[in-house]
Amino acid sequence: MLKAKNKLGLVFFPAFDWAISSTHPEREERLLYTQDQLFEEGIGDVEGIEFFNPAIANEKDIKRVHFCVPDVKSRVTQSHLISAGGVIKSLQMVMDKKVDKSFALTRPPGHHAQRVVYGDRGFCIVNMEAVAIEKIRQEYGNLRVAIIDTDCHHGDGTQDIYWNDKDTLLISFHQDGRTLYPGTGSIDEFGGPGGYGYNINIPLPPGTGEEGFLYVLDNIVMPILDDYKPDLIINSAGQDNHYTDPLTNMNFTAQGYAVLNHRLNPDVAVLEGGYSIEGALPYVNLGIILAMAGMDYSKVHEPDYDREKLKQSKDITEYIKKISNNVYSRWENRENLYIKDIKGMEYIQEQRQVYYDTDGIMESQVQNFKVCKKCSGVNTIDSRSDRRHHIFAITIPRDACSSCIDEGYKLYKNTANKYTNVYLQDRLNDEFLAK
Repeated sequence: MLKAKNKLGLVFFPAFDWAISSTHPEREERLLYTQDQLFEEGIGDVEGIEFFNPAIANEKDIKRVHFCVPDVKSRVTQSHLISAGGVIKSLQMVMDKKVDKSFALTRPPGHHAQRVVYGDRGFCIVNMEAVAIEKIRQEYGNLRVAIIDTDCHHGDGTQDIYWNDKDTLLISFHQDGRTLYPGTGSIDEFGGPGGYGYNINIPLPPGTGEEGFLYVLDNIVMPILDDYKPDLIINSAGQDNHYTDPLTNMNFTAQGYAVLNHRLNPDVAVLEGGYSIEGALPYVNLGIILAMAGMDYSKVHEPDYDREKLKQSKDITEYIKKISNNVYSRWENRENLYIKDIKGMEYIQEQRQVYYDTDGIMESQVQNFKVCKKCSGVNTIDSRSDRRHHIFAITIPRDACSSCIDEGYKLYKNTANKYTNVYLQDRLNDEFLAK
């Protein structure tokens, strides 16, 4: 009998009862073909690999992360609670040492879900990784977490949630936002005043293949992780960088994904995007599982795999080397960049438009971040949608000083009646208020 080197837990939830439409690329078949492949390969018979049922996230879990407008019940389905619960279960098993590693093979995905939620954008309503991380922090303490987002689309929701949090390092390498949804993820998006330098984007050109992705991993991601020394590494494991994906323009392979996970060595992987249902996902997921289990993945190849056809051009290789040098230089120089860009300011204000592409909702936001010498700083969101809602949301960070706590509650108490909803998210005391 085959035996895994690392005890690996697989949490599987295909969400049979949830889909944007029967023909939408984000549907249950994304996982059903993978399930068939895993059974065919005998993964369930490998000693040390075990399947687990997901937990179910609750309303409080969602409120630690999101401001759902007008409330959680009207925005979040049972399938989203179970998908988030699958990621919670995956992290809990690792923290309790029931497994060495875990892979949440769950849907719907979540990395485009931002702090404010009016509806579905990028096929996401709830940010699964963030909900799970904040649940785990409540149960196990304020862990230092690194999220490595390898989805082809920029992880803009995760970026928004952890923009001001230096205890959560986000590294997203993705197809350049000038060529793909959601249009964000430039090198200059470097974090808010409380987490400046800990939001790292690596926008890659269309046509990037194995050579480019692994170069970024070896020359940016791994050195930064060595510096950061996280307690947990989570791979936000989108698989739409694959050469057969219908929504993107990259040339990554199942073998490349397996090598990436072997070298990255994450504690937990979470399925995000990936819409080549038959041509990619069964092989990519198999490669990731074997790599995380510490087993031989060298024979995992797609039926139409042709290394020469997928070879990366020299121009792309040189471009990736230049951008990698630039990104890593910014990481090394982050303290000086902070002094140049932020030090001495009292507040940082950011204005933006957010489009909910699935639901056709347009949101206008003004975010204000207090630059505090003692903590990450209280911050607020003034948000208006074109569906009549106008909200004011206040976040007191987990490391809040007494002054920022007082300011947060004073803002909540005294905010004018012009808003349809006012919310207070007190992450230090795990409280959520709404009026």
